[in-house]
Amino acid sequence: MKATKSLQRQLVYGLTLGMVVLWLVATAVSGLVLRHELDEAFDNAMQETAQRILPLAVMEILNREDGTTPQQVASLNTQQDGFTYQVRDKLGNILLQSQGIGATEFDNEPIHGFTTTTTHRLYGTSALSDTIFLQLAEPLSHRREAALDAAISLLWPLAFLIPFSLLGIWLFVRFSLRGVLSYRHAIEARGAGNLSPIHTEELPTEITPIADAVNRLIERLRNALETERRFTANSAHELRTPLAATLAQVQRLRREAPEGPLQLRAAQIEASLKELSRLSEKLMQLAKAEGGGLLSEVPQDLAGLLGHVVHDLQRIANNPIHLTLPSTGAVFSLIDPDAFAILARNLIENALKHGADGSAVEVGLSDGACFSVVNAGPIVPASELMQLTQRFVRGGSRAEGFGLGLAIVSTIAQGVGAELTVASPATGRAEGFEVCVQFARASSEAV
Repeated sequence: MKATKSLQRQLVYGLTLGMVVLWLVATAVSGLVLRHELDEAFDNAMQETAQRILPLAVMEILNREDGTTPQQVASLNTQQDGFTYQVRDKLGNILLQSQGIGATEFDNEPIHGFTTTTTHRLYGTSALSDTIFLQLAEPLSHRREAALDAAISLLWPLAFLIPFSLLGIWLFVRFSLRGVLSYRHAIEARGAGNLSPIHTEELPTEITPIADAVNRLIERLRNALETERRFTANSAHELRTPLAATLAQVQRLRREAPEGPLQLRAAQIEASLKELSRLSEKLMQLAKAEGGGLLSEVPQDLAGLLGHVVHDLQRIANNPIHLTLPSTGAVFSLIDPDAFAILARNLIENALKHGADGSAVEVGLSDGACFSVVNAGPIVPASELMQLTQRFVRGGSRAEGFGLGLAIVSTIAQGVGAELTVASPATGRAEGFEVCVQFARASSEAV
């Protein structure tokens, strides 16, 4: 499976990388401009220094007794500025030079203006009708060091800019995509049967067409499932009618038939038709559970629905049913009323069918929307508990049935996003069987 890519992560890393690249390019361009400006500043400094040294050197040479003897002086502290100088006559004789001067710093021939060697930047000027020449030298390493310091000063802020930019861009992108994130959470929080439209008010303009297309797809799916549900209901009605008519004819035949094999055969046919009727009812319930449409667009009162189901079953039940409802009254959840009635009826019928004779079935609904059904009976092995929610699995009970009741309950619970748990022995007992369905409670304000 191909790994998914996070749009938020791509934007954060992409914008940060782009900003860093732009900063580096700007730093490089700034470094070139700064290098040019530094060269001009250093050249101007050399010219100014030469203009200060040259008059002093001329006066020094003219006031000598022997003007041809070279002397080394440390005038104007030029070495502190990285400069060295040398004064020559027109024949090339050295008349004056700074201390610590190298042998290869200056050309033998006098120069005018600027020139550059492999190691130094030179500047030359003259005085007294080109009879005295001054050359000033500055090491290129001094200029490179100054340019490097300036470039480093431009790069240092990048070390602090990258983490702060990551954080700032992440916050900005997350704030900008908050509508998309809310849309994603709304989809993730939905159960399999929730086919209501998804709100798209907070989505960006670029994402809204996609969300609208999804809503249209959901609408078509809901219409298709509604059509299927109507077909299932009509089919159940149409199948139930001939079965009931056939069952009535067989019952009449049984009453009119004389004692003997014919009456016995009619009784067997009657029992088979009743089983077929119950099986068709279960299969229709399973089809509804798997067909979607299990969630309601408005919250439903589970306490009221459960009271109706228990009241209907108490009239035909052989064992008593004890119903416990929350003291707060109504408990709301987003489940289709028919789906909840099917779920509750299957659980209570299973408890009546498989519970111990004469023992009461405990039916309860808590304030937190936890629906539970408990019946007395032998302990169900743990190896069988995990299989009871599968289709046509009946466990070790000898009671009549098709093994579809808990499968229907499990399908509905999964469709509405509820949590189904089975336990044996029941909580707080040494025996029995307990089924709990934890629904997501909804607010009554939407009713």
